[in-house]
Amino acid sequence: MKYALVTGGSRGIGKAICLKLAKELNYNIILNYNSNTEAAKATQAEIISLGVKCDILKFNVSDMDSTQEFIEQWKSKNPEAKIEILVNNAGITKDGLFIFTNKEAWNSVIDTSLNGFYNVTQTVLKDMLRSRYGRVINIVSLSGLKGNPGQVNYSAAKGAMISATKALAQEIGKRKVTVNAVAPGFIQSDMTKDFDENELKKHIPLNRFGEAEEVANLVSFLASERSSYITGEVININGGLYS
Repeated sequence: MKYALVTGGSRGIGKAICLKLAKELNYNIILNYNSNTEAAKATQAEIISLGVKCDILKFNVSDMDSTQEFIEQWKSKNPEAKIEILVNNAGITKDGLFIFTNKEAWNSVIDTSLNGFYNVTQTVLKDMLRSRYGRVINIVSLSGLKGNPGQVNYSAAKGAMISATKALAQEIGKRKVTVNAVAPGFIQSDMTKDFDENELKKHIPLNRFGEAEEVANLVSFLASERSSYITGEVININGGLYS
């Protein structure tokens, strides 16, 4: 009854991660999503077809009360289950020049990525520490490492997650719980569908956007026993665009 909880797991990178953890590591999946029930159910069906269990939980990670309520309800219904892997993938963008960024655009992006990390991790971490095993994997961004014009809010949120990753890893390493971050560059997804790929790939040494499954491959490694001596790291996956 070992489970992996993936936030924002219904589409894109989150979906690819769910499928990879189920297929490669044989983990049952808790798939969190916020709005697209149809996509969540379709992904759930794909995961179940791989021979593992998949529960879908609809809650907004930026809402602490809702996050705690849904996860605690799930735990009470599944007393024998253990959440061994947490992938904090949920995130949104509301791009625009900083001078025109209103408070709602600022707060909503910070709330989803950074406060979402806090809300979900707080709710599941104690059980990992008690069992002396766990993997926390935070999906951050190239934007959080080098900054990106038009994404000051997103860069701020992901940059803070990177610092939190490094600090938390040092706090809990003795309990054999690792904390790492994965920083994708330009990946084919809903988030990048309006980008000018032909223009942007000129700046990428591998001359293409990445695929969601390539990010999932890295997450699967970090979630496995093979990564047991890696913690506090931020691993880039961006085709050589930035290191």
